[in-house]
Amino acid sequence: MPADKIEEYADGLCYTDLMAGYYLGAPDEVMQAIGDYSAWFFVWDDRHDRHIVHRRPLAWDRLRTGLHTALDRPHEHLRHEDPLVAGLADSVLRFHRFLPGTWNTRFARHFHAVIDAYDREFRNRSEGHVPTVQEYLDLRRLTFAHWIWTDLLEPCAGIELPESVRKHPAYRRAALLSQEFAAWYNDLCSLPKEIAGDEVHNLGISLIVHEGLTLEEAVVEIRRRIENCVTDFLVAERDALRFADGLADGTVRGKELSLAVRACVANMRNWFSSVYWFHHESGRYRVDSWEDRSTPPYVDNEAAGGK
Repeated sequence: MPADKIEEYADGLCYTDLMAGYYLGAPDEVMQAIGDYSAWFFVWDDRHDRHIVHRRPLAWDRLRTGLHTALDRPHEHLRHEDPLVAGLADSVLRFHRFLPGTWNTRFARHFHAVIDAYDREFRNRSEGHVPTVQEYLDLRRLTFAHWIWTDLLEPCAGIELPESVRKHPAYRRAALLSQEFAAWYNDLCSLPKEIAGDEVHNLGISLIVHEGLTLEEAVVEIRRRIENCVTDFLVAERDALRFADGLADGTVRGKELSLAVRACVANMRNWFSSVYWFHHESGRYRVDSWEDRSTPPYVDNEAAGGK
């Protein structure tokens, strides 16, 4: 954004408010780092979109490569000429202060996969390829960064959860449902913008192209899936809390893990209300008020990321 656009639009986009409603109970330093990273993520998403719209594959490849290397060697990229690369390096180094190196390695592994998924989306959109519904759902878990937002529950709780906890079916299902809700609700709210922009990456568009649904039928189907996420989460939440109770085995470590899982599951629940609020308060989705329904008015359409 140019400076005048920041003055006019930044607060109304509510990017940090979304995170503040999700990661309740986080220490201030952790919350600030997550809020800044969230704002960075939205800017990166917009840059990626502009590179596609203006057919800049070389610029995208430079950015993609820069992000991968900044993720692995953040100290070397704090003064990178591209503010997006430098911004990621800054976020990574701040996250590194909160939990052990094993968490840092996992975060990097998960975010490398997100960057690669954005690259697949770049190719799909450049070629006009609309993924099948299942292909889209699998890719969406990465482009929405399901496991990144789930990883960030742990520094908020002040503990790295062991793999046996993170991958337990009760914990993992609750985490997945909270993120699926968010991704599909985002698709529902983004559908007008993405249809206007000849997009190919949206659950609704995949349903229309591959399942033969009308626009109205696709909206009904997305809503059905979203509502099922809510009802299924209520069941998964009970299972996850029972799992948390079972971790309290009379040891100090057991009590610590039990409390941490309960805190993480509570914030999974918060994701529902925070995401719902965000999509109706943020200026990012008020496409009916935009001059061009495919392009947010706060984006510097020509200059973003170079030619």
